[in-house]
Amino acid sequence: MSKILIVDDDLASCRTLQLHLQSQRHEVVVAHSVDHGLDVARLLQPELLILDIRMPGRSGLDGLPDFKQQNPTTRVIMITAFHDMESTIDAMQKGADDYIHKPIDIDEMDTSIGKLLAVPSSGEDLLSTSAAVEVNNLTLVGRSRVMKEVFKTIGMVAKSPATILITGESGTGKELVARAIHRAGQHPEGPFVAVNCAALVETLLESDMFGHEKGSFTGAVRRQEGKFTLARGGTIFLDEIGEMSLSMQAKLLRVLQYKEYTPLGAKQVQTTDARMITATNVDLEQRVRDGGFREDLYYRLQVVNIHLPPLRERKEDLMDLIQTLLGRINRELHRNVTHIARDVVDCLENYQWPGNIRELENVLMKSVALSRGDNITRDLLPPTLCKERGPHPDGESWDKPIAQWSLEEMERSHIQRVLDATLWHKGQACEILSISRPRLRRMIRQYHLTPPDSGVPGCEEEEDEDKINDRPEQG
Repeated sequence: MSKILIVDDDLASCRTLQLHLQSQRHEVVVAHSVDHGLDVARLLQPELLILDIRMPGRSGLDGLPDFKQQNPTTRVIMITAFHDMESTIDAMQKGADDYIHKPIDIDEMDTSIGKLLAVPSSGEDLLSTSAAVEVNNLTLVGRSRVMKEVFKTIGMVAKSPATILITGESGTGKELVARAIHRAGQHPEGPFVAVNCAALVETLLESDMFGHEKGSFTGAVRRQEGKFTLARGGTIFLDEIGEMSLSMQAKLLRVLQYKEYTPLGAKQVQTTDARMITATNVDLEQRVRDGGFREDLYYRLQVVNIHLPPLRERKEDLMDLIQTLLGRINRELHRNVTHIARDVVDCLENYQWPGNIRELENVLMKSVALSRGDNITRDLLPPTLCKERGPHPDGESWDKPIAQWSLEEMERSHIQRVLDATLWHKGQACEILSISRPRLRRMIRQYHLTPPDSGVPGCEEEEDEDKINDRPEQG
């Protein structure tokens, strides 16, 4: 049995939660304002506080520091009917242990209470005196459970110096998460410097990251500072870290271990205090097993791992994302497109979004730009978004909504589209589909896929190589 204090102005919600917790043999006391709750907590010394965020008078967020100062060992669960990332991050930074949305899922509440009461408090002062984190202009939106966990993690790790690895498919918003961590961190006023490790060849990447001296290589007509120098006092974000060469990985490992680096052509070592956040859309563990990524660097990078799910796995966030993106696109294009036809919503919800949020933003941008009024209609969407055209299993042609396709039909159509889009470059297709080359070859044979014409360069030669490479797999 534990002592639990509920502070919430919603009388019905309080009573329901009180009866449920009392049935589990907890001692439960209720207060309906922050000031009353502080008086009760002073006498009760509860092990757990369930605190509503928005109440008349002082809000739960305003009162949370006072609760933590008065009862530093009390565990805190914040509850709210509103879905906004900045409140979640602010609550976690001010000492909350969990954050649950209304209407309260009793199973979720029981799980949270069980975890918090099972782990003794460290007694540390988790109070943060910072104001609410300003992240309203970031398109990082979500009310799905997995995104709520992402927001909580941002709040818990932002002010720590831990190195963070963000994983997820292309277009899921990894840089936005990195920027949110930076803005919620110890030095939000410092620079945020992003580097795309896949965009430059090795020599240029080294110069871009560490800088170079005049005359250090052909074309180096002046001294140039690198991104690690520019990021001092702030954050450096290394995107597509999985594409970095082994020699560059060794140099990066030294930066992580000793906070020092040497610009190209320089003799003097420089130091950096920049916080490092990295991101990748590939499986780094598999890269380690394949010998393409250093194991020691991998473990250094993923002290904290934040995984962003693809949009197809968080469809409950789709309408919130559309609303947020439309608002920004309207401002950028000086338009006022605010309505979406019902059949358009059906198309958007049924589509699998292989390009994730970036693809959604592109679709909305084009639709707003082409719209003649304030409404997005179906004719403004790309033809492949609402319906697929492809070969029927029996060899006939057809035209029907995605929702009526089988999983096998959808897989066949998508693989054909990816191959056509990459001009049948199987390496690129494997990267997009996140499958191995042997598996792609098997699926091409299984679905009888063919290039759109015989003029696609390299197809015949590569197919001969495929037959040779396939021999060890037979049987």
